[in-house]
Amino acid sequence: MKNTIRLCLVLHNHQPVGNFDHVIEQAYRDSYLPFLDVFEGYEHLRIGLHTSGPLMLWLASNHPEYLGRVRQLVASGRVEIIGGPFYEPILTMLPSRDRIGQITKYTRWLQNEFHCAVSGMWMPERVWESQLTRDIVPAGMQYTILDDYHFQAAGCSSSQLTNYFLTEDDGHVLRVFPGSERLRYLIPFAAPTETIDYCRSVAEKASGATLVFGDDGEKFGTWPNTKEHVYDRGWLRQFFDLLTFHRDWLITTTPSHAITETPPAGRVFLPDCSYREMTEWALPVERQSEYHTIVHELESDSRWPQIQKLVRGGFWRNFRTKYSEANEMYCRMLDISRRLEFARRSQADKNLLAKAEDHLYRGQCNCPYWHGAFGGIYLPHLRNATYRELIVADNLIEQANGRSGEWVDVTTEDYDKDLFPEVRLANDQMVAYFAPAKGGMLYELDLRDAEHNLLATIQRRPEEYHAKVRRGASDNSNSTASIHDRVVFKQSGLENCLAYDAFPRKSLMDHFYDDAVSVADVRDGRAIERGDFTALPFDAKLRRTTGKIQVQMQRQGNAWGVPLTLTKGITLFSGSRALEITYVIDGLPPGMVFHFGIEFNFAGLPSGADDRYFYDASGRRMGHLGTVQSIDDTDYLGLIDQWLGVNVQWTANRRSGLWTFPVETVSQSEGGFELVHQSVCVIPHWEVRGDAAGRWGVAMDLVITHEHSLAERQISGRLIQDRQEQSYQGQPAAF
Repeated sequence: MKNTIRLCLVLHNHQPVGNFDHVIEQAYRDSYLPFLDVFEGYEHLRIGLHTSGPLMLWLASNHPEYLGRVRQLVASGRVEIIGGPFYEPILTMLPSRDRIGQITKYTRWLQNEFHCAVSGMWMPERVWESQLTRDIVPAGMQYTILDDYHFQAAGCSSSQLTNYFLTEDDGHVLRVFPGSERLRYLIPFAAPTETIDYCRSVAEKASGATLVFGDDGEKFGTWPNTKEHVYDRGWLRQFFDLLTFHRDWLITTTPSHAITETPPAGRVFLPDCSYREMTEWALPVERQSEYHTIVHELESDSRWPQIQKLVRGGFWRNFRTKYSEANEMYCRMLDISRRLEFARRSQADKNLLAKAEDHLYRGQCNCPYWHGAFGGIYLPHLRNATYRELIVADNLIEQANGRSGEWVDVTTEDYDKDLFPEVRLANDQMVAYFAPAKGGMLYELDLRDAEHNLLATIQRRPEEYHAKVRRGASDNSNSTASIHDRVVFKQSGLENCLAYDAFPRKSLMDHFYDDAVSVADVRDGRAIERGDFTALPFDAKLRRTTGKIQVQMQRQGNAWGVPLTLTKGITLFSGSRALEITYVIDGLPPGMVFHFGIEFNFAGLPSGADDRYFYDASGRRMGHLGTVQSIDDTDYLGLIDQWLGVNVQWTANRRSGLWTFPVETVSQSEGGFELVHQSVCVIPHWEVRGDAAGRWGVAMDLVITHEHSLAERQISGRLIQDRQEQSYQGQPAAF
């Protein structure tokens, strides 16, 4: 008689908050629907199914018939619904109250929708820290699924990982299943027989074992080339046929059934960890390159199977070190959570706070907070979506606290958790965050009505995979390989587009340049910084009067070795959609000329589209927002995004040269390497000469207006009429 073995097939289907509707629809048609079509016909098979909250809500709205079919499979005992935090956050980055809140909220939703008990959860990106147990268990969860990599990092041998274990923290006990990395790479990329053979080899050594496959459902049709492989060429049917044929010893089951049918393998305490590839991506670029080089050298060593278990990568939280933009989003999210909790303890409107909570939870979706084989933080629409949710939550909290009408306020606090105070200027229209300790930069600029952060930018940085871009690795896009192994170039010439930034892509960044520097030099990161004002600390003072607030920042530094004092003041009025910006430079020596520029960046305004463009003071179009320009002698520039409904107007009381160029990254996604438009850079620059007192100054206004977007007007049927009427012969005052 053959030894029996249980196989838990657990699918994790997920689409992030803010993903494009057509992308989700394509994934539905390529993965979720065809998998269900095939699975329904195999009545002896059981699976576990986790669908993230954002995707589940989309399915409920767009394809309720799909959920109806899943509901029938749940009722027949063939599908176990697996829960988790509602909007797929990395739990380790959340306050305890939000971890419990996200899990319990999604459990209630799933129970109402599928009329079933939910006792287990999917751990987003399998990012684990031991202290999670004390929140997961009180939230009602009995088990979760991690990777065998976690267990090996704790010292477990592969032969031990044939069932679930118990772990404990603060008296709370949780069951943890080790998901098999071997199965993750076999399914669906190897022949179905290889998975059967692997299961047989385990069964021969350990009767009654339980193996767990837990991975993305998108690898069954959405990942490149998998639709043809899995469905058109019949991989999935062949696999299910084999599982059915061998069901006398290979039993497909669900995690809950495995728990009731088998005792735990023992107790284990797992280190802070994630799946192997994630730990590699979390490493700094230099260490990541070293890691891959060493692994490549050791793979040919006969001892590699033993050595590999002892090799570990980095720690997920260090994505906030690797990408300062991830830390900015995290800190903004954390502040919203704190303010929401404070409002709950007051007499604030509870209905508005409940809405704010949901938007906060949406803004915790993990995808834009990190980067690996998926686009992640490099995808502008995901960053924009995160800030949109946080801004909406911010607005709702203000309303719940009874704040209405025109108002203006200023606070100073360590908002980005670096032990230096930042300054927050806010009114009923805008919120602006400044970092005096980091060059006095403006690092977040939120438009309340547009629900948009114009500084959701990203700095161009070296990435470990850029070495592949430079080598121009051969295209193996026709192979059916894991996304971790594919090298695909979605466009040619990417090796010529690699450029890096010495400083964050924010606003009010102050530069002293060489006289002959060009817009191309600045765009490509070749311009040498001749001053020390761009990143070093400024002193800050706050000024308040009725109806307005001002932050004034000053630094005594130097340019070209000449001591200078630079002072910049930013004023915000109640009810205003504008920032008044003044600059003064003192200590300019007689006869000396300095080339000085002030950098602005604007995110969320795409390039290459006719309805997103620059315009001058007369309303004349000056090219789409990806246009590289070097303009002489001007005091006005407009940037307009008709789709988003945002219009930015920069004016100055002193005419200047003006550079504009797109900030683009060469980044990696599951589809391959591609060039991604991140933001629009605008730099007014002057030849600065001091007056008799050695002083020079300029005053600027940054006016940002908003009306309903073109997308919203299209719904109302006004799109064609608007395009006919808006010839923009004059300044586009409609915004």
